[in-house]
Amino acid sequence: MNMSKNRDDIPYYQDQHNEIELFEHAYNNQLPLLIKGPTGCGKTRFIQHMAAKLGRPLYTIACHDDLTAADLVGRHLIGDGETYWHDGPLAKAVREGAICYLDEVVEARKDTTVVLHPLSDDRRILPIERTGEVLHAPPEFMLVVSYNPGYQNLLKGMKPSTRQRFVSMRFNYPDSETETKIIQQETSIDNATATKLIELAHALRVLKDHDLEESASTRLLVYAATLINSGFDPIEACRAAIIEPLSDDEKTVEALMEVVKAKMDLS
Repeated sequence: MNMSKNRDDIPYYQDQHNEIELFEHAYNNQLPLLIKGPTGCGKTRFIQHMAAKLGRPLYTIACHDDLTAADLVGRHLIGDGETYWHDGPLAKAVREGAICYLDEVVEARKDTTVVLHPLSDDRRILPIERTGEVLHAPPEFMLVVSYNPGYQNLLKGMKPSTRQRFVSMRFNYPDSETETKIIQQETSIDNATATKLIELAHALRVLKDHDLEESASTRLLVYAATLINSGFDPIEACRAAIIEPLSDDEKTVEALMEVVKAKMDLS
């Protein structure tokens, strides 16, 4: 769980459509927000950008199979011979009027959904059953959740009754021009190499749902560009930063490396 306070510098984010305007309207009207999109397409960076732009603290929670409602709300702890209450990140965010971002929310245990419901409707409250306290969210508080629809299944899909509590936006990988700007901004890589990386990503994304479970993300392209810009061999940089993270199968990796060699010819 990560919490970042207000900063003078705003993390770089290249907008694609109207997502910045939509976020601001949702924030100003105390509406919860759901972001849907594939891994590494910029969801987390977008939230960091908006929190800094709005001047609000940000609590980011990476959801996982073992995350419980108590992990979010808080629990009693024992220290110095006595029991005391310790707020979880969600309770802290409500008290401080912060933005609370639950990344990949469908990965958390189902009891977390029950906790989020009263915060994601017009009540905007967080009941703390173990202490009997009811926290009323101030106007500055905002609940944001995200997940990857590509991983949805019967066990880990978001229930319609939960989805319909949120204003929603869909993210995807940026268009070529925007993605090139992002890579260059993040790594200072030259335009020719950035363009080659984008072409490689597009070739790999065609294989999504055929030979690969997940696509080459913008995040992985940034990793590859960072290695290349530091002087590492471009082909090996693509292997380490893009291809190996996409597959554990050796034959698939070697087949994808042929695509890399064809697309990353910088001669």
